[in-house]
Amino acid sequence: MIPLTPTEIAGIVSGRVHDIPDPEPTVTGPVVKDSREVRPGALFVAFDGARVDGHDFAARAVADGAAAVLAARPVGVPAVVVDDVETALGALARHVVRRLGTAVVALTGSAGKTSTKDLIAQLLRRLGPTVFPPGSLNNEIGLPLTALSAEEGTRHLVLEMGARGIGHIRYLTGLTPPRIGVVLNVGSAHIGEFGGREQIARAKGELVESLPPADEGGVAVLNADDPLVRAMRARTEARVLLFGEAEEADIRAENVRLTPKGQPAFTLHTPTGCSDVTMRLYGEHHVSNALAAAAVAHELGMPADGIATALSEAGTLSRWRMEVTERSDGVTVVNDAYNANPESVRAALRALAAMGKGRRTWAVLGEMAELGEESLAEHDAVGRMAVRLNVSKLVAVGGREARWIDMGAKNEGSWGEESVHVSDAQAAIDLLRDDLRPGDVVLVKASRSAGLEKVALALVEGRGLSAEGRGEVAGR
Repeated sequence: MIPLTPTEIAGIVSGRVHDIPDPEPTVTGPVVKDSREVRPGALFVAFDGARVDGHDFAARAVADGAAAVLAARPVGVPAVVVDDVETALGALARHVVRRLGTAVVALTGSAGKTSTKDLIAQLLRRLGPTVFPPGSLNNEIGLPLTALSAEEGTRHLVLEMGARGIGHIRYLTGLTPPRIGVVLNVGSAHIGEFGGREQIARAKGELVESLPPADEGGVAVLNADDPLVRAMRARTEARVLLFGEAEEADIRAENVRLTPKGQPAFTLHTPTGCSDVTMRLYGEHHVSNALAAAAVAHELGMPADGIATALSEAGTLSRWRMEVTERSDGVTVVNDAYNANPESVRAALRALAAMGKGRRTWAVLGEMAELGEESLAEHDAVGRMAVRLNVSKLVAVGGREARWIDMGAKNEGSWGEESVHVSDAQAAIDLLRDDLRPGDVVLVKASRSAGLEKVALALVEGRGLSAEGRGEVAGR
């Protein structure tokens, strides 16, 4: 955050100052919406939410050091009062990003946004100070909060952009106009809300439409292996940089393979040379994510060998995304429970199969939300795929959708207790407590609403094994 007085902020966001002392305090950051995160000089943003009203915490925030509050009404402490807090927050972010002149990299896609954002950030940090969001703060509130954490000297601002409808990404790009836009893929996530993959592509393509033209430095980084993404080159005036395994890709992977541990390895080809990569992450799907990150780093000046080294050393920054824990008793827990869609579940199952060669494998799966009319077929297909990959044990957790996973597995040919359906996370924990053995590999994956992280955390903390098999956590 660049230093600003409340009066300056009021001018930027069309607000009014209230209860401002003389001399005025200066907001130096951070900008926060949780009063527990207030630090000296902070701007506390008071949202009136479904469960709590941030205005009730304004006095406490100022007592804890906040310089001022951004609020919808006077709160008895130094404040900038506006008609709409969310709109004002966006306007402030737009002003700060414009003032800083930071290179903004924005990415979107149906799957892999957060993992790719983390990879891009880890590469760009080697080129200079880089700001990026923790987790997946990719909406109308999280994105401007991330942008406002940039300051003088920030060289790169990496932003994830999510969408639940047409116009969402267009709005976000208006807050923080990107110079480089990355589109990863068009899949089935939220297909029930959008009404089809073509509509999803229309929404995701708003990112490349927002980019400046090529002669002003705009670059669209597009997945050459996804036809709906590759077609977006016709929707932008920016220069197009393709990534993928296709021959026409500018940033390309060859000789893609998985190590015995299930970690992807490949030869990276860029216009500046080629170099070998062996990643620390798990699953072949990370190859596409890595190529997208490599394309951004290449565009910003990193040579091929530097990109390969950075990709080989990059780790997982966001929790519950293929987060692998090796227990001292040999049990491997793969916590991928943050979110799920058909593409990401298939990728996770393939990773499980690769990691579990010669070992007993468990897939603990729950609902993939917001699939609309495709839900039955997609859940059925997941169960069938688990059987085809020879997953040893499938545990489908939850209601109707979980039953469809279980039925798909049984219709594909699972027998006995290879596939079981349980009602909730606790029932899954109880089952694993009785049946899990040292040496097993357990994947836990579902949409966030299913709450299956409880299963993974129970296993990581040693509460998923019987007394004979329980071991301590060896490391993450």
